Amino acid sequence: MANALHNAAISRVMFGDQYSISRCVVPSLSTLPLRAMHKGKHVELNRTVMVVKAKTNSDFDDSDVDISLSHRVNAVKLSKTLSICDHATALLQAGVPVIRLFFGESDFDTPGAIAEAGMNAIREGYTRYTPNAGTLELRQAICHKLKEENGITYSPDQIVVSNGAKQSIVQAVLAVCSPGDEVIIPAPFYVSYPEMARLAHATPVILPSHISSNFLLDSKLLEANLTERSRLLILCSPCNPTGSVYSKKLLEEIAQIVAKHPRLLVLSDENYEHIIYAPATHTSFASLPGMWDRTLIVNGLSKTFAMTGWRLGYIAGPKHFVAACEKIQSQFTSGASSISQKAGVAALGLGYAGGEAVSTMVKAFRERRDFLVESFREMDGVKICEPQGGFYVFLDFSSYYGREAEGFGVIENSDSLCRYLLDKGLVYSFNSL
Repeated sequence: MANALHNAAISRVMFGDQYSISRCVVPSLSTLPLRAMHKGKHVELNRTVMVVKAKTNSDFDDSDVDISLSHRVNAVKLSKTLSICDHATALLQAGVPVIRLFFGESDFDTPGAIAEAGMNAIREGYTRYTPNAGTLELRQAICHKLKEENGITYSPDQIVVSNGAKQSIVQAVLAVCSPGDEVIIPAPFYVSYPEMARLAHATPVILPSHISSNFLLDSKLLEANLTERSRLLILCSPCNPTGSVYSKKLLEEIAQIVAKHPRLLVLSDENYEHIIYAPATHTSFASLPGMWDRTLIVNGLSKTFAMTGWRLGYIAGPKHFVAACEKIQSQFTSGASSISQKAGVAALGLGYAGGEAVSTMVKAFRERRDFLVESFREMDGVKICEPQGGFYVFLDFSSYYGREAEGFGVIENSDSLCRYLLDKGLVYSFNSL
């Protein structure tokens, strides 16, 4: 459950929702009577492939129907958050005012100039298929952004626009990983990374980090765990879910290690690059010496520009690898929405780092972060890593596990903690481990 803290589970709280800051009232866990403490349970990381065939199923009364599923889909784990998600949805549908701190999106509306560009695209009939890799106009805008903001040079044929950064990531993993390859993932991590590796029949290798080091990957630990099977290292900075930001110095140390392993590529997830709080600064991994030809940059417009529903992301990298991603996309979804791409051009035209529209949102995020960090630090037994970017707070409540909450029962782990917060505080939070 909690690789990052030696099996001590941690929960993530969003501060992207202004309502949650002004109205959120959570029962104090420090008042729970202590019954017994116990260590977190170890979770086996090895992949187990299971083919399931039900003897009876109301959808398949004909016993001759083979309902077995592929090894690929059976290798992917079902999210443990689904049951609590269903419970929260049922409460919302019943009119219960649940405070939602689950989805990785802010409460801001898409800036007006971007929305207007999308509406104009509809009015002007720009509603047909686009090239699979994205419109030339948008790919040129992305190239300009990468040059001006990140100091790295790409041409439009080294960019593929997808239906969100998540699609770009999974296509990259499928494009470069083969069965038996290893995907190195620092923990804590975005919950989909390991499952993307499993979809490619690769093995996720989880490297723990510690709250004492702001959940940043230890370069020595990385070097000790690389093998001839290591194919892809996934870095996310600012990190989802911790908000940690990799310094240029640490990235340079990692780059020196990567350079020693010819097969090893780096997928740099930079989705939160502009939601960052001074003095922290963002460094794109591909900008480091010798790393351009080893790096696949994934970014999107969802977080920076409050465009989560527009579904627009992209990958940039050496043409050989990006063309492979484009090939997968051509047989999967084809190009992204024509309307969203017009809006994307407008977003990238707002100015450096999104201009005033984005700086206004980041200022509000920082105020909310400061409020939450101060508030949780006043709670006994809660450990917190102050986020340097993103709009999450990553909290360690493991000192409360084994305690009994009145009217609820024993809080055994992060899953039951999330259920407690939902049942008693009407707060829908997210367990990211």
